[in-house]
Amino acid sequence: MPHSSTVENYLKVIYQAQVTLESRQDLVSMGDLATSLGVVPGTATAMVKTLAESGLVRYEPYAGVRLTGAGERLAARVLRRHRLIELFLVRILGMDWSEVHEEAEQLEHASSDRLVQLMDDMLGHPAVDPHGDPIPDPDGTLTVPQHHDLLTCPLHTPVVVTRVTAQDAEFLRFIEASELKPGQEILIEARDPAADSVLVRGRDDRRVTLGMRAASKLLVEPA
Repeated sequence: MPHSSTVENYLKVIYQAQVTLESRQDLVSMGDLATSLGVVPGTATAMVKTLAESGLVRYEPYAGVRLTGAGERLAARVLRRHRLIELFLVRILGMDWSEVHEEAEQLEHASSDRLVQLMDDMLGHPAVDPHGDPIPDPDGTLTVPQHHDLLTCPLHTPVVVTRVTAQDAEFLRFIEASELKPGQEILIEARDPAADSVLVRGRDDRRVTLGMRAASKLLVEPA
């Protein structure tokens, strides 16, 4: 049964928030959900109640919300569409990685499962999108590697950028200009919380200073 783009967006955001929770029993707060969707809490609560009546979420007033099994399966399909479309736009159509998020937000609701499967076949069944975000399998399984970010990885040790968790176009352009895209080998030379700075050494000994908030959005693994 088709679902509206609004329903799919709510499920996708809840799904992505659940991935960051420590326990499968933890709930996504309504405040966090409303903020992520750019709506007031009352609007989010009304929609979540509708989703609960449809059996897609479990809602606990004053506590939060969590997807049911049916909700998780649908959300994974939407997220899979989104991330495969992003990669298709970059790799096949040549779009810049900083532009594809908003395009994929629109196309994810209009693309059939058949079209998405054809994209997946053409791309060679990739594991991640252009930003390093993991792509759910066709059965809805999402494997999220537990990588360090630039605030927790070891100092003076070569690491490789694996994922950029922000989708803001201006930030992505800065990351590209600083040669910090996924696949780039770097080394953290210093962190100074008092100065809100992380000093990164990249290719050809190029040095870039990031704020702590920006540094937390870059995930890495040992080189």
